[in-house]
Formats: sequence, C-alpha cells, structure tokens
Amino acid sequence: MARIPSAAVAAGGLVGGYGVARWTGKRPLGGAALAAAGVAAARQWRQEAGGKAAAGLGAAYVAAFAGSHPLAKKVGAWPAVFAVAGGMALASWAVTRRAG
Repeated sequence: MARIPSAAVAAGGLVGGYGVARWTGKRPLGGAALAAAGVAAARQWRQEAGGKAAAGLGAAYVAAFAGSHPLAKKVGAWPAVFAVAGGMALASWAVTRRAG
C-alpha cells in the first residue's frame, strides 16, 4: 500500500481541519481533524527525519494553524488556510528530503 507523503498529510490536516469546522459549524470537530492529521504527520516526520525534526515541524504545524487566523483577516479565510498549508508542505518536504 502506498504511503501518503508527510507533506501532504500536514497540508491536508490544515485544509481539512478548517473545512470540517466550516462545513459542519462545529469547531471542535475541525480541531479533531486537525489534531489527527498532525499526529499522523508527526509519526512520519519522526520516522523520516528523527525526533528533533518532528518536534520542529510539529511546532511549525501549530504555528501555521495559529498564523492562519490573523492572516485570514487580511486575505480571507480560504486563501490564508491554503497559504499556511502550502508553507507547511514545503517545510515538511524540505526537512524530510534533507534527512532522507
């Protein structure tokens, strides 16, 4: 079975978490989706690049989520989510590619 790249898992968690919260109207449900993807990505980061890299990327994931909120006030919700998801995917790819 093919493995989904950790960059896609992380970006998908940010986009999917927001989408779930928006479409269901239940923010905790979106948070659960965001957290589940974050845990899955962190496990992969640890396997691919080690514990320090996983911790750093985990912090970046949380920062991306937090940073999307003030960014959304300037550019809109979906553009902000896509921007931070793209940045997170790029960071994940760069760190895991270097380690591999």
